[in-house]
Amino acid sequence: LAANPMVGGAPMFADKNIVENAVNSADHTTLVAAVQAAGLVEVLQSEGPFTVFAPVNAAFEALPEGTVETLLKPANKDMLVKILTAHVVPGNWSAAQIASAARNSDDGFYHFAAVSGDALSAQVRGSNLYIYDESGNASMVTIGDVNQSNGVIHVVNKVLLPK
Repeated sequence: LAANPMVGGAPMFADKNIVENAVNSADHTTLVAAVQAAGLVEVLQSEGPFTVFAPVNAAFEALPEGTVETLLKPANKDMLVKILTAHVVPGNWSAAQIASAARNSDDGFYHFAAVSGDALSAQVRGSNLYIYDESGNASMVTIGDVNQSNGVIHVVNKVLLPK
């Protein structure tokens, strides 16, 4: 097995779980704060396996002004949970497996369901893997196959939003 890539300036350890690794990434402080506010830490520390499309801080910053602050308020916890779980898929899906499923599909997209129940689609464009939310917004996988003890993380450059 190849060593995990560095994420957010930190080494990612395949023997640590998703939360244990994510807290060390300087690029994922907003995601970690959101997971904590949503009460999802225990879930993402459980056995899984989970495939997580992890948006970087810049992805959250690209949302309309005030969105993140609003979502982090306790009154909006349900919406925050829905958004975060729209980035999680059951199973341990490598980028190559997702790309292969997309290439071998009739329409060039691999369609799958997130833990939130929302539809996601994957497409390969050139040498890049993109994940689409239900509104058709594309998020590019910038770092794939960051293996965890309970799944895999694929770093993405946009937040996937449920309809």
